[in-house]
Parts: sequence; C-alpha cells; structure tokens
Amino acid sequence: MTTHRGSRSVPTARIGNRHPLSLVLITLTAVSGLVDAICYLGLGHVFTANMTGNVVVIGFALAGAPGFSVIGSLVSLAAFLAGAVAAGRLALVFRDRHRVPWVRTAVWGEAVLLGIATAVAFATDGTPPYPVIALVALAMGLRNGTVGKLAVPDMTTTVLTRTLAALAADSRLAGGTDDRSVRRVIAVVAMVAGAVPGAWLVLHHGIAWPLLLTTAIVTAAAIGYREGE
Repeated sequence: MTTHRGSRSVPTARIGNRHPLSLVLITLTAVSGLVDAICYLGLGHVFTANMTGNVVVIGFALAGAPGFSVIGSLVSLAAFLAGAVAAGRLALVFRDRHRVPWVRTAVWGEAVLLGIATAVAFATDGTPPYPVIALVALAMGLRNGTVGKLAVPDMTTTVLTRTLAALAADSRLAGGTDDRSVRRVIAVVAMVAGAVPGAWLVLHHGIAWPLLLTTAIVTAAAIGYREGE
C-alpha cells in the first residue's frame, strides 16, 4: 500500500530518508533492537519482533535444546498474528483517509501495549513471562502489519535479512547502483543502536526499565509524527 485514497502525502515508495515517516520507521527499528534484547535475554530466549527467529526457536525447543520455551514462543507467535490482524483491520478503517492519522493511531497502539507490558513487568518482574511476551508480541504484530501495508522500501523495522542482501546485491561491487545504500545502512545501525542499550539494561536492571525506555521512545514518535494533513 503506497498511499491511502484521499491522501495528499508523498507516496511511500518515493519518500526520502529525512521524510517524517522515514524518521518514525528508523526510530521504530531502533526500538526493535531494544525489544529483541529484552525478550531474548530477559524472557527465556523468545523473539517478539522477529518471527523468523521465533519459529526457529520453536524448533530448537521441540528438539529439547536447553533454555528454549515452546510455550513462550507459541504465545509470542499467536499474539503477533493477532496484532497483525488488528493492523489489517486498522488499515481498512483508515483506507479513505490521510496516511497520518492511520500511522499515528498504529504507533499510539504500539505505545499503549508496550506501556501495559511495562506496568506488568514492574509488578511481576516478568514472572511468569507470558503476559509480557503476549503484550509485546501483540504490539510488534500491530507494527509489522502496518509497516507491511505502508510498504516503504527498505524500512521493515524488525528484520534485516532482505535489507542486508539488497545492500550487498545492489552495491557497486556487485555491479549495482548503490542508490539506496544509505537507507539500508541506517536501518542496520538503528537496530544495533537499540540492541546494545537494551542488552545492557536487561543484564544490569532486568526487563522493566528497558521496557519503559521502549514505551517512552514509541510515545515520543507518536507525538512527534507530522506530515501535511
């Protein structure tokens, strides 16, 4: 989905790296690094943003590998799918309106879900982990479903496999034009920039404080997002 009917905004396929929507998606990419650090290191080796990794983890757990949880991964997968369904419904609600209220609503939804997860984490210290896993995965499903429909090139916010492959395949070394290399590198750097403090906070302070940080960042993104409406 490149733009909504009735939108006067720039089609998503043509937005630049400094466009407000690009800046929001870069911010959310950094949040994904935080989220993966929180959930993998603090909630039993479960992914909530990266479902490829989560499905692989389910395989590890089914094979009896120590330290992996079938239940936690299945909870994450189910909640993620529910969030993606909600994203599809939300896109239908806003299909005849400008892009901004749609994106803002989705980002606010993510912020609220992360805020609830933060409150639960402070109250329970993530024990048992399943409520926090479900809430965070629901938020990530809502975001992934929305980002998928936005279809901004090289801005998936949660996975970098195709981004890295495209970065190499389109490079001058491979005979390409390198025309989107800056955006792709920014996405990689943003993910790492979120993962590093996320891992440090989990290792030294548990899961609640880094979850609070993710909530604050996503809330700021929702408040700050503006385009011509």
